[in-house]
Amino acid sequence: MNTARDLAIVALDLAQDQRVEQGELSLALAAAEVFDLLDAGALTLAEDRITPNAQAPTGDRLLDEAATALVRQEPYESVEDWLWRRGRGLSAAYVADLEQAGTRPRGPRFSLRAAPAAPVDAAARQRAEERWTAHEPLLTALGAAAGVGLDEKDGTEDADGTEDGSEALTDDTAATVLAALGNAVMELEAVRQRRAIEDAAFDNVWRGF
Repeated sequence: MNTARDLAIVALDLAQDQRVEQGELSLALAAAEVFDLLDAGALTLAEDRITPNAQAPTGDRLLDEAATALVRQEPYESVEDWLWRRGRGLSAAYVADLEQAGTRPRGPRFSLRAAPAAPVDAAARQRAEERWTAHEPLLTALGAAAGVGLDEKDGTEDADGTEDGSEALTDDTAATVLAALGNAVMELEAVRQRRAIEDAAFDNVWRGF
């Protein structure tokens, strides 16, 4: 299971009517890579610290790149520090990787590249779509952090009584990663708001001359 790649397909191809910010998606993709590397046995979590294990190829270029990038010296790296470091430009990297694999996202909505639209590979798209429409809790929670929500027509309640299934993630490890992701997304939005206020103040100063 490649949650990061499925998240990229959901955000860039399936959610055509929703605007996704590059920053939030990059952070969510970095969090998804943590889950994928946990599944691959490439790392473990000790509280909020990422402890790398012996490197072994995952069969995915970007995940192998992520595994290689893990900090391998104590006290290791916190999940949130990883999200900021690994997440820088990560959405663009996934777009490029999908293009290289011939699975370029179809819609112009996410304007990382000006390349002509092309359909996502059928098998990859089907896998991501099945997880998404089934409200798979992890993918849904990561999508929500990236700014991708379920369509209204798909907003039926899951078996746990929640609309998006995110509350089904009660595992401590999942909670740790998702909490760090939530903090990073809020910090990113706070930075945007500060910059908007500063830009507005600067414009007002110049209007006074």
